[in-house]
Amino acid sequence: MTPIMTIVISLIGGLLPGFAWLIFYLTEDNHAEPKRLIVFTFIAGMAFGFFTVAVENIFSAGLAHWGVAELSIISLVGLALIEESMKFAAAHFALVKSPEKPQPIDAMIYMVVAALGFATLENIGALSMIPWGTAFVPSILETLSFRFIGATLLHTLTSGIVGYYWALGMVRKRPVRHLIWGLSLASVLHACFNYLILNYGNGVYTLVFILVVGFFVLNDFEELREIPPQNDFSLAS
Repeated sequence: MTPIMTIVISLIGGLLPGFAWLIFYLTEDNHAEPKRLIVFTFIAGMAFGFFTVAVENIFSAGLAHWGVAELSIISLVGLALIEESMKFAAAHFALVKSPEKPQPIDAMIYMVVAALGFATLENIGALSMIPWGTAFVPSILETLSFRFIGATLLHTLTSGIVGYYWALGMVRKRPVRHLIWGLSLASVLHACFNYLILNYGNGVYTLVFILVVGFFVLNDFEELREIPPQNDFSLAS
């Protein structure tokens, strides 16, 4: 197989988990979202993923300089906070200028869309690292299955939590305070997931963790369905 074919397979495979979860989450919305805005938010999530890599490298280099262990709480939570903040930045960038009158549930929907763009970039990167050989196809399938029910889903759930608190902030006119709570909770959960993956792999502990978080996120979707449209997505209090 040529390098070009390997790249094509990585691109297609990397997109599949994101598109699958995107279809699922869009069914949670009562009204159809503008397709152009969905696509733009997804691309924004991917684009901010590149910035994330640079920021994480600087952060990790700083920790190494100060002698902080790579798998310490500071490292796990710090890296998670960087990723959650970047996914929020992507969604906010895509939505703040939107002429649409937002509903609170849109904050969760578009946070999830941005997260799927972000996760898709990660998926493509993970698949592109698989060396070509006799086990190439099985390795591709194994990586896709793990990322579908693991990292990709985790990104959507933690971003859904950020979106939930963003929506509450809009409703209660305290967007910054609620956003800080959302980012903090999402980052801690994200760090816990990374800890489980690093220590237990894609085992039963990781699956149970995702199922529990997913239950609460779906409940958040149901709660926001009943809240009427708000003025905007800005962070002005």
